[in-house]
Amino acid sequence: MVKQWMVAMVLAVSLSGCGYNTMQSQDEAANAAWSKVLNQYQRRDELVPNLVATVQGYAKHEKEVLTEVTEARAKVGSVQLTGDTATNEQQLKAFSDAQGGLTSALSKLMVVEKYPELKANTNFLELQKQLEGTENRITVARNRYIESVQTYNTTVRQFPNNLTAKMFGMDVRPNFTVENEKAISTAPKVSF
Repeated sequence: MVKQWMVAMVLAVSLSGCGYNTMQSQDEAANAAWSKVLNQYQRRDELVPNLVATVQGYAKHEKEVLTEVTEARAKVGSVQLTGDTATNEQQLKAFSDAQGGLTSALSKLMVVEKYPELKANTNFLELQKQLEGTENRITVARNRYIESVQTYNTTVRQFPNNLTAKMFGMDVRPNFTVENEKAISTAPKVSF
């Protein structure tokens, strides 16, 4: 009886330190952080048609740039990623590449020195402020996601948690990276 009690105590103590609940909490935190990233990208996606329409009235001959923005936005819309699928490194890269393409296209659109009337248009100025704010929010949300993934990955890789992770199929999550992180981590430049 004493032996059974001792075995039960050893088992209870070892299971309490296995890290399973911690990993579950951190995985959920990473999923929530990813949702916040998607929320900010969605906000940007909703601003783009208004921005294009405003600029279109002033820059009719810049059709190539407007087309590039529209195509980049469509590509972004075709790459869907959720907190669960954000664990797939290839899907995460495709998503970040599409977002980087939209950021690049938007930065070309925001160069408006040729259009003094556009620079004075209150709709354009408001959209410009909203887009810059959204780009900053995207950077903050991405950074929080990266920190959440780092915390989770550290826990999953530490001993003895790594044994629990292997037992329950909990893998390291890929982090959000892009080829040109510096270019998309700043708001598009606006030249006047």
